[in-house]
Amino acid sequence: MPIPLLILIDSVQDYLPAIEAQGFRPILAPSDQTRAQAIARHGAEIRAVLTRGATGLRADEMAAMPHLSLVCSLGVGYENIDLAAAQARGLVVTHGPGANAVSVADHAMALLLGAARRLPQADAWVRQGHWSGFMGPQVTGKRLGILGLGTIGLEIARRGANGFGMRVGYFNRRARPESGYAYFDSPRALAAESDFLVVATPGGAGTHHLVDAAVLEALGPEGYLINIARGSVVDTHALIAALSERRIAGAGLDVVDGEPAVPDAFKRLDNVVLTPHSAGRSPEAVAATVALFLENARAHFAGKPVLTPVRDAQPAAP
Repeated sequence: MPIPLLILIDSVQDYLPAIEAQGFRPILAPSDQTRAQAIARHGAEIRAVLTRGATGLRADEMAAMPHLSLVCSLGVGYENIDLAAAQARGLVVTHGPGANAVSVADHAMALLLGAARRLPQADAWVRQGHWSGFMGPQVTGKRLGILGLGTIGLEIARRGANGFGMRVGYFNRRARPESGYAYFDSPRALAAESDFLVVATPGGAGTHHLVDAAVLEALGPEGYLINIARGSVVDTHALIAALSERRIAGAGLDVVDGEPAVPDAFKRLDNVVLTPHSAGRSPEAVAATVALFLENARAHFAGKPVLTPVRDAQPAAP
């Protein structure tokens, strides 16, 4: 009998036949309204949930699904999945580290170049019938700072160093001397020595407002902030003020705090490039993340260890 699977994200719709072919019965509920309806209607039968870090899964929702045993986050993040509740219920939680890293790193560099060279503004200018140059700094040879040197951070560093000859520095929970890049002991120290500061950390309480007014001040009036991580890592009010007052040169944001709602102040600024949390949404990345989810789900329901567990959420061994 097919395993009832609640899907809370819309990016996998093209893969529903493949998911069904692996023995699952998808219940697609990507909006708040359909989510609540699906849990109310199917909660008693659901055995697995597919979500992502920003979408999450709450304790009360877990409680409404008595046969739930597996929660999978499609990407690397899991900050809005209630891990304590999952552990208390004995649920297995998985995520997808590395599966979309290449796509996210590509997008980070696209935002970096777009913000520096003002590409969206130049495109709009030409479409309005104008033909005059837009000034923006070159990227080659500049200083690239990366907050979070995990799988995605390393991919971004390689692109900067090997593609653009950038001098790479980073801040991380622990130094990674094997990387060959310069380690800084605080985000503020890193920002002070960066022309482009890229946020590539996980979300959650541990990184909340890691980029605050002091970090932006250290980045300075010729510096650019790029965020492909989570909106919560950056103090939104401080960033809007820094951009509005030209205390930093610009920003490229794939994520904002409180998304999908975007502050109107961002929309009015001409020194910010915005994309709708799409860094990891290349066809290749989605295919890889879905394949990893299916591997984890098959292993779990076959009574085997999952491939990529969220260690903080796994139930204690009997």
